Amino acid sequence: MFFSQLFGSQSTPGSGGWLSGIGGARSEAGQIVTPDTALALTALQNCVTLLAESIAQLPLELYQRTGDGQRAVAREHPLYRVLAWEPNEWQTPFEYREQGQIAAGLRGNAISLIDRDPDGTVTALYPVTDPVQVLRGNDRKPYYRINGAEPIPQRMVHHVRWISLNSYFGLSPIVLHANAIGHAQAIRQYAGKSFLNGTALSGVIERPRESSPIKDQSAIDKLVDEWQRKYGGSENAKKVALLQEGMTFKPLSMTNVDADLIAALKLTSLEIARIYKVPPHMIGELDKATFSNIEHQAIQFVIYTLLPWIKRHEQAMMRDFLLPSERAEYYIEFNVSGLLRGDQSSRFAAYAVARQWGWLSVNDIRRLENLPPIAGGDVYLQPLNMINAAMPPTSVKPTAEQIAEIEGIVQ
Repeated sequence: MFFSQLFGSQSTPGSGGWLSGIGGARSEAGQIVTPDTALALTALQNCVTLLAESIAQLPLELYQRTGDGQRAVAREHPLYRVLAWEPNEWQTPFEYREQGQIAAGLRGNAISLIDRDPDGTVTALYPVTDPVQVLRGNDRKPYYRINGAEPIPQRMVHHVRWISLNSYFGLSPIVLHANAIGHAQAIRQYAGKSFLNGTALSGVIERPRESSPIKDQSAIDKLVDEWQRKYGGSENAKKVALLQEGMTFKPLSMTNVDADLIAALKLTSLEIARIYKVPPHMIGELDKATFSNIEHQAIQFVIYTLLPWIKRHEQAMMRDFLLPSERAEYYIEFNVSGLLRGDQSSRFAAYAVARQWGWLSVNDIRRLENLPPIAGGDVYLQPLNMINAAMPPTSVKPTAEQIAEIEGIVQ
């Protein structure tokens, strides 16, 4: 279907108000905070792209339930091609999902147009970067007005929302936390103006108060230049200087304002990390990070930060891509097992316990380690002390073939 048809005559929504779109906000510090200006902050850019790249790199599969709790990858389904290989004519699956998560992380909403076959099957996904408004119709379903065009129904739109107060449009983290982000922008602007308009001296040469002033500016410049040539730079460190006429050299240390500025810059980075629930060490703040806790913080990042976003994407795809008749048979899922794995020794110790107690086979373990299966690797062990005593004993009487084989050996 060509998208020119989507903006033709549609059933016009009934009563309902326009829900707020995504723009910007002025912070109490006076800064205009928008998604574009906020992305210039290194800490915020790190948080947003960290979430986007983490989700985009995960394997995404369309599964079919095959009965008895089993599943199989539904490669024959037309949707599989869109999810795994070609969401549209110009983007890779990584680029499409990365862009969607960046939009959700900045604006609270990731919106794409869905192109369908006449039977309703999804054939392509086109990300929307134009202004979008959401209208609530009489049927309580959302209708989307894109760049001022005629509203289109929900079935033509893929919409991933962040937390919402009206259940139709997600809040923008940038607008919601405009004060915290504007504060960070103001501090960085102040620091930049200080470097542009201020002075930073390593020290001054003082002459006694009773000495007559040197009126020849060239003599002053010559004295300063000679001092810099002889004693400036790392190659002249620790040299001994001789000062005449009662002159003294007075080094200047960092002022309290400079020290407070550095602390404020670090605090703004931590504030932005809190907005996105990102561990500080993942944006370069390593003050309280140790080798013993970084691994656990990384796993906590997956569970408490990444998984909520993943569930938003998975369930929005289930709602928008699968027909109601297909949802009982098919489902869409990201594979996050690789992100939850610990170090090698911890994994192998866990595998050993799982193998000995019978809930993982050799091939199960090999699949988790991205290794091919082996013959006979699907056997599940069962400890003898865990066998049900009420079960009838297994017959140990040798078969005729076993008896014949033994007789052939002993003869």
